[in-house]
Parts: sequence; structure tokens; C-alpha cells
Amino acid sequence: MNSFWLLLFFFLLLSPSSSAPSSPATNVTLSGDAHFTNNSITLTQELNCISSHSNFPPPFGIGRAFYVLPIRFLDSSTNATASFSCRFSFQIIPSSFCPFGDGLAFFITSDPDSVGLSGGSMGLPEQDSYLAVEFDTSFNPSLGDINDNHVGIDVNTVESLYSIDLFQKGISLKSGKQITAWIEYIDSEKVIRVWLGYSKLKPRTPLLVAPIDLSNHFEEFMHIGFSASNRGGSAIHLVEGWRFKAYGLVPSVMSMETVEAGDCVVCLPEDSVDEKGEFNHMDKRVSELALGLGCLAAFIISVSTIVVIIIFWMMRRKGIDSQVCGFQGYKVPKRLSLSEIKSATKGFNQKRIIGAGGAATVYEGSLPSCGAVAVKRFSRVNRIGPFGNQFTTEFATMVGCLRHKNLVQLQGWCCEGNELVLVYEFMANGSLDKILHDKENPLITFLIWERRLDIILGVASALVYLHEECERQIIHRDVKTCNIMLDAEFNAKLGDFGLAEVYEHSCSTREATIPAGTIGYLAPEYVYLGIPTVKTDVYSFGVVVLEVASGKNPVDSDGTLLADWAWGLWERGRLIEAADSKLKGKFNRLEMERMLRVGLLCVHPNSEKRPTVKEAARTLKGEVAVPILPARKPLVSIQSVLPEGSAEIMNCGGDENPYLDETPWLTPKTHFW
Repeated sequence: MNSFWLLLFFFLLLSPSSSAPSSPATNVTLSGDAHFTNNSITLTQELNCISSHSNFPPPFGIGRAFYVLPIRFLDSSTNATASFSCRFSFQIIPSSFCPFGDGLAFFITSDPDSVGLSGGSMGLPEQDSYLAVEFDTSFNPSLGDINDNHVGIDVNTVESLYSIDLFQKGISLKSGKQITAWIEYIDSEKVIRVWLGYSKLKPRTPLLVAPIDLSNHFEEFMHIGFSASNRGGSAIHLVEGWRFKAYGLVPSVMSMETVEAGDCVVCLPEDSVDEKGEFNHMDKRVSELALGLGCLAAFIISVSTIVVIIIFWMMRRKGIDSQVCGFQGYKVPKRLSLSEIKSATKGFNQKRIIGAGGAATVYEGSLPSCGAVAVKRFSRVNRIGPFGNQFTTEFATMVGCLRHKNLVQLQGWCCEGNELVLVYEFMANGSLDKILHDKENPLITFLIWERRLDIILGVASALVYLHEECERQIIHRDVKTCNIMLDAEFNAKLGDFGLAEVYEHSCSTREATIPAGTIGYLAPEYVYLGIPTVKTDVYSFGVVVLEVASGKNPVDSDGTLLADWAWGLWERGRLIEAADSKLKGKFNRLEMERMLRVGLLCVHPNSEKRPTVKEAARTLKGEVAVPILPARKPLVSIQSVLPEGSAEIMNCGGDENPYLDETPWLTPKTHFW
């Protein structure tokens, strides 16, 4: 059905009654001090605080900007409430020699002409129904403010129902920097979420989650806009890149799950010309539908019926109604022809190579049904190697039960002639190692502390799924930063299952194999015994944790293992010195220390002392205290040949291993190479 709504959308765009794209000046109405400046809305003007005298009132100014048409938020006949999402960027620029003003707010109100002139309060209404998300730069204890740098959610009153201290999140509204905000209300959940960041990449975790049922506060038609005020101070409040989406009341047009574009009501000039045109056209259609133009609705229904029949017939004819990849939800990977693969990669063009390893080369490609993809072409000489057929292993693992937001998703595959190819979703920001260890990579500036922590938690979530939640337990055996991919929003996804081991249940007997993986990430017992377990994955995960926190390679140029180096700092009481210098000290010290200590726990030489990945994740989140680490790195003896009667060592849930003790291991480090 996605195809139907997209075609319907383009039909509306091309219909004779469509108007020309409108500019922000025709989309937005301004009042008070607000005015347009280039591609932004300036809500307030700079005031002169120095010349103010006790005989005169303090300087005061209000500016507001509203979308010109009302938006339908409530269906009075069914009491259904619309959901919405909003994104915009803003700056609060201080004035010289003046304290800050009140701040700004995005709000939805029943009366755009009502304004609170008394006491400032960002110019929010005093009596009518409204919802506001305030970005407050003034401290007014009488209004319940927590400080002069917070985000609050107000419902019909300037006293916030919920608020969050932004100092704790590393964000300053008074910095003068551009900040991007995302606001989302899901009616089915009755929850408002707010994200905030200096980057235009949406953070993974909202900084404020508020349970509010807006159906009790909204009227049928409401107005959306911004308001800001200066009271006894001065600041310039700017808004740009405003995008607003409402959906839920008219599913055929406004559902975000069926139409990626076309449901945007307001788009300021951050977006491309094409997007502006499309969104503004759709805005007009949405408004017309919301106002109940029955003739247009009847016409759309008639056309819809015809288009549904056409689309259904086309899909049945092409045989794609059950195997299209790339739509929302997880689909069974589609078998692709070699001609499709060659077309997608321009004949495996060398310029399209984005990665290469011993077993395969990865190309950037594009498929009509999937969009951008990563095409993994397996080398003929490595199909049958010391670790088995990696194509078969990876394909069998991925096509089974692997459906998780932190795993790279398989979109399709090809086995034709001499070619073996797997097609994955394309990860816009590539692999983690290329950003973490390349000082010249411009993306390193986006790898801020909060994002590094989110990446580690994402990898942990993937491993918990593999180890504990999948129908068959899977040992990855190759957890490392080059197998951790980052999408456009820097969400981490674990990939490359060419070495994975699948077990019917978590206590299956493990057989010894030739150790596979990468030096620096391999657990000592795995190197010597060749038996993969969840704890060998935990060790690799621990190295990744230390690597992300420190920015160092798993093996230094002089052959020193990262794990050994970190243990050395711990023994000298200087573990915090492991923090990556590229962060320039911009990190939460307690979180950094916690991450480094969790990393050391995961690389404990004794596998029995390592936590599970789930336990490690809970510790990283601060849900449980960090277990006590030994004062010095423990040295564990590993017996390379197991005596008879030691089957317990091969099975999980057995007794304490009698062959592992707190005495030095007897094999030199050179055996790791």
C-alpha cells in the first residue's frame, strides 16, 4: 500500500488545482518584534539595558510566529487525537552587557492572539488552552523553574509539569550555538518526547519523556508556532529549519508510516526547493481535508479506488508484493539476479569499494526496491578456507532469526555462476574504526562522549539479543570496531557474521575449533582452547569498550595489547588517563570511569569473572554499581590439553573450572600473533 499513497501524493501535486510553492513569508505570520532574517525567523530584538533607569520600566519585548492556517488535532465525533512530530533549529544570542531574556517556546494554542504580557514568560498565553515546550534561560522560582538552563513542558500554564536540567546533559541554551530540537507526541502512548543536540543528527535517547494525554487539552483546531520574550534583559531568539508533521486523523494522507514525504505542514528554507514545493503543496491539501471540503474528498476516494486496482494489478504482475525489501518492518531477504547486482554496483566498479577484508569486498550500490545498499562480494579463493565457507555461514545466520535494530539487516542475496553476494542495508557513516582512529576523518567531531556511550549500549543490545534472546544462541566470534557500522544518525549496528557459531540452546556442548578472529580482541582461553562461548564475545566487547573510551587501537604499534595497557593504568591508580585525548576533556568523568572499569571487567583474564553483556550494559547505564576490580591484573593459567572427565569445561552452567586458577599463565604473549 505504500506505493499507492506515494502515487496518490504525486497525483495531488500534479493536479491542475495545485498552487505554486509558497515562501516562508506566506506560510508564517509574525507579530510583535518578530521578523524574517534571511532563512530564519528572528523572534526578538536586541534591547538596550544600560540606559534603563529606575524611573522607567525594564526593557521588554515579545515576538511570535505562527503557521497561517489552523491544524486539526482532534476529531470531536470520535475523540481521536492527532499525533505529531516537530523539528527545528534555534539560537539564543546574548546581548553585550545585558542579562539574558526569558527564552523561547514552541507551542500549540487555541488562540494565537492571546499573549501573556505580564511578567514575560516567553509570551505564552495566560488563559487559553495550549501546550508549550519551553527553552528557558531565566530562573523564576515563583514559577517552579529549576534553573536558568532547562527545557520544560507546559500545559495551560507557564509552570512546567515536567522539566530537565540541561547542564546535566552538556547543553547550554546561552552558548549562542545553534541547537536542534525534536519534539514528538504519540497519541497511542500518550507520551511527549523531546530530543536536543548541537548536531542536526537526532540523538538516540530523548532527554525528556513526559506522560501526558493531550486529548483532554486539545480543541479540534489549534495553531502552531513560536514565542519568545525579553524581560529585564536582552537576547536575540532565532528559529530556522522548522518542520512539523501531524498525523493520525487522516491516515490516508498523513500517516508517517505510509508517506515519508508530504505530511509536513511547515518547512522553513533549510530544506531543498523540491522538498519545499512538495511539502507546501501537501500542506494545502491537508488543510483542505482538515476543513472538510467534501467535494475534494469524494474525488480523492474515487481516484483512490482506481489507483488501488491499478497498483494491485501491477504488484501481482511483477511478483513483488511479498518480497519487496526496504519498507518498514522486517522482510525475508530477496534473491537477486547477478544482472541486478552488477547494475547496482556499476559492474563492481572499483570506485564504489567502501570496504575490503580477507573474505569479501564491499561495494556501495543502489537497488530500485531497496535504495542505497552495501553489496558484499565474496572472494572466490576464500570461499573454502580454514574457517569454512563464510558466505554460507553468514547467509544461514542472517536469514534465520536475526531481526534487531542494532544488527545490520540483510536485504538480499545472489548465488549465480561463480558469484556469491550478500546485500545489506547501507550504513551512511561507515564503520566505527574508520572514524575512531582516523584523525583526518571529519566525522570524528561528531563522535562526542554521549554518542560514544550510545554506540556501546547499541552494540551491547545486539549481543544480548544474540546470546540470550534469539531462538538459537549465536556466538559472534568477531566483535570489533570495524564490524560495528554507523547509520546516518550514528546508531550502532553489528555486522559481519561470517565467523558466527549457532547453537540450538545456550548449554550446547562446544567443540574446539581453530581460533578465528582478530588479534587484540581474542580472549586468552579461546586462543588456547579454541572453544567459543558467550564469554569470549564478552572479552571482545570489553576491548571495544576500552577502544571507544580511549581512542586507542586494540594492539599498539609496539605490540602492546590495549587490555594490558588499561590494566597497567588501573594498577597505578591512573585509569582516567585512558580517556581519549580527542574528546578534549569534554566528557562526564563518572561515566568515563564507569565505562573504563566495565571494559576491564569484560577483559578479565578469568572468563568466570567476566559479566554477561546484559550485566555490563546495566552497569554502563548506572542501574547497578560497578563490581570491585582486583588491585592488579589477575594472571590465569590455561591448560591447553584437557584431561579426561572435564566435560564440564565444555558445557555452560557447570562447576568452577578446576584448571583455571590465580597463577601466571605459562605461554608467552607471542602466541597471540
